[in-house]
Amino acid sequence: MNTPYENPLDSFFSYLENERRYSINTLTAYKNDIDCFKAFLEQEEFGTFLEVTPRIAEFYSGFLRDKYTPRSIARKVSSLKTMYNYFTNVLKYTDENPFKGIVLPKVEKKLPKFIYDEEINEFLHSIEEDTPSGKRDALIFNLLSGSGLRVSELTGIKMEDVNINEREILIHGKGAKDRIVPFNIATRDKFRNYIILARPTFLSRSSNLDNNYVFLNFKGGTLTARGVRDILERVLLKTSSTLKVSPHTFRHSFATHLLNNGMDVRMVQELLGHTNLSTTQVYTKLSRESLQEAYNKAHPKGKDRKDD
Repeated sequence: MNTPYENPLDSFFSYLENERRYSINTLTAYKNDIDCFKAFLEQEEFGTFLEVTPRIAEFYSGFLRDKYTPRSIARKVSSLKTMYNYFTNVLKYTDENPFKGIVLPKVEKKLPKFIYDEEINEFLHSIEEDTPSGKRDALIFNLLSGSGLRVSELTGIKMEDVNINEREILIHGKGAKDRIVPFNIATRDKFRNYIILARPTFLSRSSNLDNNYVFLNFKGGTLTARGVRDILERVLLKTSSTLKVSPHTFRHSFATHLLNNGMDVRMVQELLGHTNLSTTQVYTKLSRESLQEAYNKAHPKGKDRKDD
């Protein structure tokens, strides 16, 4: 028999998955945050989720401060605020969000890492494209670096989402936000090579010949975000590269390079699929810093000299 809070929880996760269209990784993070709160309530005998008061929310906030970093606390409290907003505004199971008055700790904003054009080009050229896997991998990293996709967006691309001739992809982004993302001519050629020469090889190894996701793994199943990370690690290991990157680094670099070359920040926002301009503006600082660094390296008087 269900406890009083299991039905609203099921409804909440259904809302996140089907209406907000959150990725599996995001849903897992929400579940972990909520499980942590559930364990706290049980340990302290504070009752169910629907019996939580602002006072209990304060107690939990103090509990988190003794155990977690400001960034982790902010995420955990934010997850609970979202959940209780849903309970209050949609399900009408609570009169008020008990976490409404909780002040989140200040989180130091770290600039995202990026890599230079020359490093990206060297990495892309290191991928051997004489096998089906090589053709797939070359397409993956050309898209990540040349179109700024999130990994979850890349693995979610279906055959009908791609218009190779027009060099466009319909991306189903975060929060059910669809957008059209362009890709360059080199990527178009790699798309054709992969779709014609490589993908059928992967698909032939699967029992599901109707799989319409673009990117497939060795056995013909849908490639996952974890699979993309594994591919990146293998390519770096094979080429003995000293790059310290994740798949998301290519997205950061994409944004920085566009801003460095004069693209309007709102256009970059649209390409990245950011809801808020402030998220994109993080890259404007990174762009300025990268330009300063490039100037310091290139100009003979770019650096202060003691003998001046």
